[in-house]
Amino acid sequence: MERVAAGMAAVRFLSSAVEFTAALLMLKYGTVEAAFKINAVLAFIGPLILLTVTGLGLFGLAGKISPWGIAVVLLGVALIFTGINFFKVK
Repeated sequence: MERVAAGMAAVRFLSSAVEFTAALLMLKYGTVEAAFKINAVLAFIGPLILLTVTGLGLFGLAGKISPWGIAVVLLGVALIFTGINFFKVK
């Protein structure tokens, strides 16, 4: 297994551990207010995980795909963030 792929998987395992811990904390505190606050923290962590895993992937592919391919991947990530902000409920 390539080191970059292992790193990407490790970040996702860390992310899942954070999500699972958050779910346990929501059950422990048992209130909507606490669950809402915990979910707000997760909303901040999720995009960081996405950017980290994508960055690792691009680093691993840097010599294997064209600059155009890298640009398309970066555009896709930018569109995800734009879509999230565009459809945000106010």
